[in-house]
Amino acid sequence: MPSYARPGDNLSKILRALPFACLLAGSVALGWRPLVSTFTLALTSEAYTHILLIVPLSCALIYLERETLSVPRRPAVAAGTVLLALALLLGSFVRFESNSWPPDMKIALSMLALVTWWIGCIVFYLGTRTFRALLFPFCFLFWLVPIPAFALDEMIRLLQRQSALAARVLFMAAGVPVTQDGVVLSVPGLDIEIARECSGIRSSVMLMVTTMVLAHLFLRSWWRKALLILAAVPLAAIKNGLRIFTLVQIGTRVDPTIFDSDLHHRGGILFFALSVAITLALLWFLRRTENLESCGPRTASPR
Repeated sequence: MPSYARPGDNLSKILRALPFACLLAGSVALGWRPLVSTFTLALTSEAYTHILLIVPLSCALIYLERETLSVPRRPAVAAGTVLLALALLLGSFVRFESNSWPPDMKIALSMLALVTWWIGCIVFYLGTRTFRALLFPFCFLFWLVPIPAFALDEMIRLLQRQSALAARVLFMAAGVPVTQDGVVLSVPGLDIEIARECSGIRSSVMLMVTTMVLAHLFLRSWWRKALLILAAVPLAAIKNGLRIFTLVQIGTRVDPTIFDSDLHHRGGILFFALSVAITLALLWFLRRTENLESCGPRTASPR
């Protein structure tokens, strides 16, 4: 005969989950200010646009792997308490001891404390077994922590230099005389400076986030995942260098008005799509090698 859940069972489940829900709700209430500041950054600064995708992506990944949540949970009180204590200490430090720090650092540390608190709640209530099974979706939430200004500036400067180098290589391959002085390229009749606005920081971070999700979903071996994710670093500079090369070639050989066109100011999406296509091609190759490895020749068993 089919078995049915009794009302008392559902009530007991709700009562057991109530402390977990209260811990999460309390953290959102106490962390309301850094949350608002973080999502304001995501809406107003192109370097933080990716933050808007993190919670939906994490929830979607957890849903895809929801069978893991059906296993019996074994709360890890000790490990969860340690994480909760660390989050509480960090949050208290930011609130009471960091008055002289710049606002971006305070927001970053506050969000780090908040995400650590969430993970501590998960470990405390669901246990380390469930946490390990859903390690990527949970740790993916750390992308909610805004990159501090000093680190972001270094990333932008690196992208500027590497984009200039990539464009220079493309010009040389095309037989165009080119010299490079830092982030300034000189071709016949034109000097091009790779400004901060042209660094491609938004599309580069989005490419990294996209690549991490694809690697998690479609690859099994850790080294293939790492290879795909690491490939996004040079690919970010290459797609930006290709954009610079394309604009300069069109502007100097076909139509100079291209420098004031939508392709210049809003055409980054086309080159981002190209970089995603290259990532998908690399993913296909790595997945194919993975499948061939798993279906390789088997050693004949002795009779």
